[in-house]
Amino acid sequence: MKIVSAILILVTVYLNLKHGWSGLSGRMSEAEAKLMADMGLDQTMVTVISVMGLATAVLTLIPGTFFAGNILNAIGILLVMSFALRAGNVKVALSEIPFLLLPLVLIWLGHPLAKK
Repeated sequence: MKIVSAILILVTVYLNLKHGWSGLSGRMSEAEAKLMADMGLDQTMVTVISVMGLATAVLTLIPGTFFAGNILNAIGILLVMSFALRAGNVKVALSEIPFLLLPLVLIWLGHPLAKK
C-alpha cells in the first residue's frame, strides 16, 4: 500500500504544481482560460486557486502536513466544482469527481513515510 500511496502522492503533486504554476505564470492553455472565464473567475481568483494548488503540493509531500495538504486539495477541488455548477457547467463539475476522490483515498492510505 505504501507504493500505491507514493504513486498517488506524486500524481497529486504533479497535477497541483502544473495547474498552480500555469495559473500564476499566465501560461494556461486556451481551453483552460476559456473555462475559467466561463466560470466567471477573474485573474485574482485564478491566482488564489493557483497559490492554493502550489501550497497543496508542498503540504502533501511532508508527512507532518500530509493531512492538511489533502484537506486543502479537496477544498480546492470542491471550489472549482462549485464555480462550474454556478456557471451551469455540470460536465466539468462531474469530471472533477475522480480528482476529489484522490485526496480522500490518500488520507485513507496515509503517507508512506509517516511513522505509525
